Amino acid sequence: MALPYHRIIVKIGSNVLTQANGLPDQARIGHLVEQIAGLKKQGKEVIVVSSGAVASGRSLVQVPEKADAVTSRQVLAAVGQVKLLATYAELLGHHELLCAQVLVTKEDFRDRQHYLNMQNCFRALLQNSIIPIVNENDVISVTELMFTDNDELAGLVASMLNADALLILSNVDGIFNGSPQDPAAELIPEIEPTTTSFSSFVTTQRSQFGRGGMITKCHMAHKVAQLGIAVHIANGKTENVLPRLLAQEVANTRFLPNKTASNKKKWIAHSDLAAKGAVQINAGAKAALTEPHKATSLLPVGILGILGTFQKGDIIRILDEAGKPLGLGLAEYGSDKALERLGHQNQKPLVHYDYLFLSADIS
Repeated sequence: MALPYHRIIVKIGSNVLTQANGLPDQARIGHLVEQIAGLKKQGKEVIVVSSGAVASGRSLVQVPEKADAVTSRQVLAAVGQVKLLATYAELLGHHELLCAQVLVTKEDFRDRQHYLNMQNCFRALLQNSIIPIVNENDVISVTELMFTDNDELAGLVASMLNADALLILSNVDGIFNGSPQDPAAELIPEIEPTTTSFSSFVTTQRSQFGRGGMITKCHMAHKVAQLGIAVHIANGKTENVLPRLLAQEVANTRFLPNKTASNKKKWIAHSDLAAKGAVQINAGAKAALTEPHKATSLLPVGILGILGTFQKGDIIRILDEAGKPLGLGLAEYGSDKALERLGHQNQKPLVHYDYLFLSADIS
């Protein structure tokens, strides 16, 4: 039976788009575009998160060996992004389809207004049947401003757009219970929302051209699945992988989706870097917040201390008595009022349940 996905994020990794010599694999890109065009003809909405800008740049310019790594990456990405998009535009044009370039940085997801502006742009493109081609803006995203890799970016876009599914195309068939190179290792077809540790069976080896490893993929995929979005990891070099994946006819690992979270919660879930301060809560408050199937807000009576300063509407971290992070929330009032109400009963919640995201949901 075909999977009933309508809005699909397709993340294409560097190893899928790149030959062994580090240059773009034009035949593979063409084949993937054919598959994307096929999904569009079925009436599906497709957003592509594509690596490959640096590889495209490598095919056009040689950066001196003495240049530092950051500068080299900026030059290759700046030149390569133009070629990469031109390639997508030309190939999609053969199918009478339009694409648009969307370059983003981590900062765009930290600011609520930037986030909403970006969301509106994506929605307008989809309404006009245009395929967004998304990539990190490597020209200005360096070191601490960078996403872990494009898997993280794809997860953020999937959450922002309430996608039905995120399809991650890698150079392996999925998640294995050992090294994919080990003949004894077996593919894990499904990962439940209750899975909490991947390090026991997933290798930490990074791919040759990408920044992230399989552990990173697992944590990101699990987090997105916890927000109600199905995530599949499959081999992008498999012939017709996208239609066969949706028809459940190809090997892959599927992260089963959990209950759907509100749009605001989806933003809060990815906003750890935007947090302005923190609150430490007692054991009673922790037990109340983490009780399954019960909606509980964070009340001042359960707060032990305030760390840092924050204003109404800021993201704050929630810590237990030992200082372990429990989650994130949107402050209903500033740290000054929170201090005044510390430990008091019958007070307005500092964080309303609707604006509370517990890391227990994504651990």
